[in-house]
Amino acid sequence: MEIVILGGIRQIGRLAADAIEHLVRRKPDAVLGLATGSSPLPVYDELAARHERGLDFSRASAFALDEYVGLPAGHPESYREVIRREFTDRVNIAPENVHGPDGTATDIPAACESFEQAIAAAGGVDLQLLGVGTDGHIGFNEPGSSFASRTRIKSLIEQTRRDNARFFTSLAEVPHHVITQGLGTIMAARHVVLLATGAQKAQAVRDFVEGPVAAICPASVLQFHPHATVLLDEAAASALKLADFYRHTYENKPAWQGL
Repeated sequence: MEIVILGGIRQIGRLAADAIEHLVRRKPDAVLGLATGSSPLPVYDELAARHERGLDFSRASAFALDEYVGLPAGHPESYREVIRREFTDRVNIAPENVHGPDGTATDIPAACESFEQAIAAAGGVDLQLLGVGTDGHIGFNEPGSSFASRTRIKSLIEQTRRDNARFFTSLAEVPHHVITQGLGTIMAARHVVLLATGAQKAQAVRDFVEGPVAAICPASVLQFHPHATVLLDEAAASALKLADFYRHTYENKPAWQGL
């Protein structure tokens, strides 16, 4: 796991966009894993700007990390709509190449299996963007999730619902269930890039970076990933014991290694 501490969210957005641009230029038919929430928005802004300057996504495909269960198609806070609005409509990814779990399906287990099969048929995810919750969840894999889990339905804990209520007009509108890629699905991505900013994420960052690998902190499973990159601002990194070591390592990293 590589820990990179940067001055702010714009720097984080640029560095994550650098990794995606390098991937897409090297592999035009790259498979991207897209997250929602606040963390990836600067990355999407940066990629949209680079697309205007010629970065081509026409052969790329994308898979969303998760989706609410029960929101009607076209609901502005469904993650399919958020991904479309914040990223895919701003670049030239073909709409038919953008996939997400079906939160409106009548047969949820079948929809989850179909989504897993679609990822496999695409050749697997090349780069997965992630945020992290204040309780250490990634995707909607809440504390206690199996490290071997695949795409499935999950119940949201109340803290997560409260954290997400800012996107709705009231807490009552936040669904109680989601479909999410499992931790096993996320770990199958070839490169994972997790972004975290703000002091409210500091304890979760310390837990999953420097704490034990344990189901109570789902993001800690990334300690086992062969290519996981964690991009932090100073506030999110403020509880890390080895912060100075991480800074020194990144500042002296050979350029040829990339991200």
